[in-house]
Amino acid sequence: MFSRVDDFLATWKQHSNGTQRYLDALTDDSLHQKSAAEERTVARAAWHIVTSLSEMAGRTSLKLSGPSENSPIPKTAKEIADGYRSLSDSLAEEVRKNWKDATLQVEDDMYGSNWKRGLTLRIIIDHEIHHRGQLSVLMRQAGLKIPGIFGPSLEEWSQHGLKPPEV
Repeated sequence: MFSRVDDFLATWKQHSNGTQRYLDALTDDSLHQKSAAEERTVARAAWHIVTSLSEMAGRTSLKLSGPSENSPIPKTAKEIADGYRSLSDSLAEEVRKNWKDATLQVEDDMYGSNWKRGLTLRIIIDHEIHHRGQLSVLMRQAGLKIPGIFGPSLEEWSQHGLKPPEV
């Protein structure tokens, strides 16, 4: 749980930049990839990451600029990446402008429970990390290179003059 707005903003910058790199790596051809017939496609998984921002923030006092939770899945990878960019930037700006450290202690009804806003911000990040992991598997299956976030990905080791770790 966050107790300081500045701590959230610093953490959000790091995580949202990583997610943006994933979404920027998508291609239109990759959007239909799924791991099994009944599973989400790349497009649906990515769009869930995007629209979850407006859905979860909407349960607090924040009003984000960008796609809403009911926005249809875009037809292109660029539209998905652009939707995330607008919402992730808007989330940071709205928190920066409208919330103080004390605001993070305010509770909102979140899915039948009361969550402090500092917890909601933490869960937004954790939720995104969870789905980014799912998306990385689908991206690999679609033949895409996975951007490194907390160090080089398999494909990036050679860019640093290193051998990838043995599997």
